[in-house]
Amino acid sequence: MRQSTQRMLREAGLDPAEVRRIIETALREDLGPEFRDVTSVATIPAGQTDTADVVARADGVVAGLAVAAAVFELVGVLTGDGRTVEVSLVAVDGARVARGEVLATVTGPTRLLLTAERTALNLLSRMSGVATHTRAWADELAGTKAMVLDTRKTTPGLRILEKYAVRAGGGTNKRMGLYDVAMIKDNHKFAAGGIAAAYRRVREAFPEVAVQVEVDTLAEAEEAVAAGADFLLLDNMTPATLTEVVAAVGDRAELEATGGLTLDVAAEYASTGVDYLSVGALTHSSPILDVALDLRTR
Repeated sequence: MRQSTQRMLREAGLDPAEVRRIIETALREDLGPEFRDVTSVATIPAGQTDTADVVARADGVVAGLAVAAAVFELVGVLTGDGRTVEVSLVAVDGARVARGEVLATVTGPTRLLLTAERTALNLLSRMSGVATHTRAWADELAGTKAMVLDTRKTTPGLRILEKYAVRAGGGTNKRMGLYDVAMIKDNHKFAAGGIAAAYRRVREAFPEVAVQVEVDTLAEAEEAVAAGADFLLLDNMTPATLTEVVAAVGDRAELEATGGLTLDVAAEYASTGVDYLSVGALTHSSPILDVALDLRTR
């Protein structure tokens, strides 16, 4: 992929090599072991070139334009065609776009444009859908101190892209996986013999890793803070209980409300004074933003 596209990916916090791996996997899924688009090869002369527009089919927030560009730029290499596609981005990630708006323009061998089409649109549509959903939450929380967080409930293989889309939509990433943050949940507490024991074991084994503790009651919240935790997940608590925890804990720990939250109650939960609302639905239930590729009329 082009240096400019790699730079955009890095600026978005994405590793170009990892993005390429995702694209190659997706293209292989679509093109099979021979990396072949039988319809385009059969119907389109090898020398034909065209220009096409990537167009929004609905209002929303766009995310993943550099990823889509990388698909078009890599398709010639990965299929063995050897030719290149020129990509010109019109929109920018995080922007609100309207139905009918051109997001990008691609020019090159027509076979390559159509071979890359579905993979590019699948990734762009998925990421833009996540960004659009996240923006709705961010808008709902505007004016409060609370921020919307994602979770690990992501599509296998697409986590880095979906978590980037959350950022593009105005949300915040929690942890990338089981390796960068320790999260002591109910099963860990049970297996270790309690909050204090579990917290102590994590601190001894991984002193450099941030530790978060899931709690279900005010008493557990106070126990976790006493043990040293500075980040609490307040699981399935009512707004009234959350308000009590905020008052009891104060600024000794960051507080995250979690568990079955929906947009219609977001403002009520944010008003309790918690720092975050975590929403698995950002990544596991966001509908796509419909995006299409339209060849220009000759």
